[in-house]
Amino acid sequence: MKIVATKPELCIGCKACEEACSKVLFKDTNPEKSAIRITQKSDSGYDINVCNQCGECIDICQVQAISRNKNGTVMIDMDKCVHCYACVGFCPILAMRYQKDITGPFKCISCGACTRECTTGAIFMKEV
Repeated sequence: MKIVATKPELCIGCKACEEACSKVLFKDTNPEKSAIRITQKSDSGYDINVCNQCGECIDICQVQAISRNKNGTVMIDMDKCVHCYACVGFCPILAMRYQKDITGPFKCISCGACTRECTTGAIFMKEV
């Protein structure tokens, strides 16, 4: 399975990855609609938050709307999802997202669009 992996020490905070992600997921350039989040640390440098595909959210979903696809990526079936957002609150790394203009939770689908936009190698696809 491939996941989006990170090297935060290489991040320059350009947020091109956020734009690429929101374009893929929602055909928008709104960073609030991105499954990857870049935040500046209080001292210096940046934090990169993106789903690591751990699957902890799968068992919390009472309607079985979250599962792994054939590639191992954790996916949300929006036809089954009842928008309770339990998965958003349960995610151990806070990588399950909610945005007021979108009905239902969303997360990284390991498409790699963000990694193709990263000029420093701070985010990359990794086989696990």
